[in-house]
This record gives sequence, C-alpha cells and structure tokens, in this order.
Amino acid sequence: MAVLTAVALIIFIIEAQVPLPLPVPGAKLGLANAVTLFALFCLSTGNAFTILVCRIILGAVFTGRIVAFIYSITGGLLGFAAQAILKRFVSDKQVWVCGAIGAVFHNIGQILAAVLITGTPAIAAYLPVLIIAGVITGVITGLIAQFTLSRVRL
Repeated sequence: MAVLTAVALIIFIIEAQVPLPLPVPGAKLGLANAVTLFALFCLSTGNAFTILVCRIILGAVFTGRIVAFIYSITGGLLGFAAQAILKRFVSDKQVWVCGAIGAVFHNIGQILAAVLITGTPAIAAYLPVLIIAGVITGVITGLIAQFTLSRVRL
C-alpha cells in the first residue's frame, strides 16, 4: 500500500506541476487515479480507499494547494464510491468503465464543492464540459489500470 501511495503521489505531483495543453480549462488527466483503480481491483476496497485518501492529503501538503484539498477530497470520495459500487458488476476487462464513471462522479463532486463554497450555482453550467473531458480521461486511466492488472495477474 505504501508503494502504491507513493507512486500515486509522485504521479499527482508531476501532473500538478506540468500544465497540459487540454482544451478544457482546469481539466487534468488524473493519472494518479489509475493507481487507485489498480488497488481497487487488485487489493481490497478498504486498502484502495486508504491509498486514495493518503494521496489526496499528502498531495495537498506537498503541492501547497491546501485550498484545492476540499475539491480533491470531495471529488475523490464521490468518484471512489461510484467505482467501488461499479466494481461489483464489471470484470477485469472492463476496468476502463470504472475509470470513466469514477471521473464523471469526481467532476460532479468538485462542482458540488465549488457551488457550496462559492455560493454560485452558475458554476454548474461547466459540468457538461467537465463530464465529456472526464469520460475521455477516465477511459485513459481505466485502460492504464486494466493493462497493469492484466500484466500483474499473469
């Protein structure tokens, strides 16, 4: 678990420091979620949850983005809950589906947090764009986790 947390944290920190030319402002690939998905399917739900929470807390501390912690934890927990539920219904060859659904719920959680913090419901208008970006990036992270699982379970 410590190694997976460290890997997820390193990926998160690198991604936070390197701005990607994505067409959606504020969107990230969320590559650290590939580690969470891998842990969810390879370890237990509880272990994967612990890895996620540790990565979010340490990521906020190491990047100095303490305010962003609220958005990360809200999105992370909602996305993880969706993935943990969906895991019961998909095979190891459908991890990419969990990645996509988790990313969508992550974006919903972040938008809900933003609306509550700012008191500006108009922020929710950005959600359809984030959902499209989330599906694309979630499929990518899901495929990474799926590929890694297939190699580890040989």
